[in-house]
Amino acid sequence: MSERKKFKIQRALGIELPGLGKPGALAKRNYPPGQHGRLQKRKLTQFGAQLQEKQKLLFHYGLREEQLRRFVRKARSLNSSNWVESLIGLLERRLDNIVFRLGFARSIAAARQLVSHGHILVNGRRQTIGSMVLRPGEAVWLSEKANQLESTRSCLLSPRLPLPSYLQFQNPHTPDRGILLSVPGSGHVPFEFNKTRIAEYYAKRGV
Repeated sequence: MSERKKFKIQRALGIELPGLGKPGALAKRNYPPGQHGRLQKRKLTQFGAQLQEKQKLLFHYGLREEQLRRFVRKARSLNSSNWVESLIGLLERRLDNIVFRLGFARSIAAARQLVSHGHILVNGRRQTIGSMVLRPGEAVWLSEKANQLESTRSCLLSPRLPLPSYLQFQNPHTPDRGILLSVPGSGHVPFEFNKTRIAEYYAKRGV
């Protein structure tokens, strides 16, 4: 995805999505993109508001529509009464997101690339599937080669986000290894979103 498109997505949704790895989208132009962006202040329809909340998750976590639907179905099977919390617990525990939240990469897409290139180990074993969902107690670290990459070192020195409470570095002095402490919840999502609207969106679609 181009840098320009990342800006347009965030401006259209009216919020910065850290997973896109492109901060400052709203700094100068906090209105939707396009010729008539300044004029597009009309109130969203109920469906439009629901769709907007779903799109936030879709773009932040870098998912395709069917991928997100699969996670919704999985979350429903785990917790039918409060499945949105279960959904967030699954999305935040994806390996690509864990790599991002540990500060190994600037964006979730970059984190996914680290994983797919074999630069990430889970419990000492090399993993190449970014959608892998981790369990509490599992450890994630960079390969020796990845630890020497200039881009990775830069990220470790200046992470995009602070470390969330559900993660911990094995050694604070060597932040290239982290442990998943617990199942995260909606409070750990690094942007504002409306859980009720997401539930309503998928309820109407029988997912």
